[in-house]
Amino acid sequence: MEYTVDVLKGKGHIDAHQHFWKYNTPRDSWITDDMVVIRRDFLPEDLLPILQENGFEGCVTVQSDQSEEENFFQLQNADRNDFIKGVVGWVDFRATDIEDRLADLSQYKKLKGFRHILQGESKRDFMLESAFMNGISHLKKYNFTYDILVLPDQLPYVKQFVTQFPDQPFVINHLAKPDIKGQQLTAWKKDMEQISLYRNVSCKISGMVTEADWNCWKAEDFTPYMDTVVNAFGTDRIMFGSDWPVCLLAASYEKTIEIVKNYFSAFSDTEYNKFFGGNAKSFYHL
Repeated sequence: MEYTVDVLKGKGHIDAHQHFWKYNTPRDSWITDDMVVIRRDFLPEDLLPILQENGFEGCVTVQSDQSEEENFFQLQNADRNDFIKGVVGWVDFRATDIEDRLADLSQYKKLKGFRHILQGESKRDFMLESAFMNGISHLKKYNFTYDILVLPDQLPYVKQFVTQFPDQPFVINHLAKPDIKGQQLTAWKKDMEQISLYRNVSCKISGMVTEADWNCWKAEDFTPYMDTVVNAFGTDRIMFGSDWPVCLLAASYEKTIEIVKNYFSAFSDTEYNKFFGGNAKSFYHL
């Protein structure tokens, strides 16, 4: 099925995962020498024309710095720009006053949920620490979501984690970053299929190009990974995210979206529009 520009535009499409930052050398040390293309500021005025050119109504911006100052930087961006529909921030879930912090943060209507950079923790089962899980246990009370950012080796712990909170909305970021460059599929696929059995867990089809060979990926490289996620989670629990500007390491915004547009062109209009916005609106209460 061919999708015209008219179908793509004006249908409430949402980019459910992107970032803004003012580049800071010490803080942003994760941006290494081979990532020089993103070693600069990326702000709302940079993204807006790109979204408009690609038929998107808005976006959800996700934290990249683990500080509460990050929340207010992103909320300020959201207050000044209507196209930023929601913010996924950061909070110290292990804090003894975590419920008070969440109660205070619940006053900000565009703050939809939180994320911790679990992929970077040396303790791979960090999410199972009792203090961390105590923090997570308070999210549902304030209608906050939680974005799960992990690598494939952490997926067995994710399964244990989500079983503890059957009513908490979770979304896995970037398909849990499978090794697309190395074509590693079997173990990741098994873990994702098991996690998908928990109906409170969704998955973002995002961040794929940076897990492939940055310089010579092919569109077909991503098909088995998208097949796995779509077959496991169904079309009601998946959502598109560009991971802009990180995607620029391997592809332009247009090339990034072309991969998924072509893949989902075989789906019904309803399924297509759920993936490109409807599911994100429901999950994040946009």
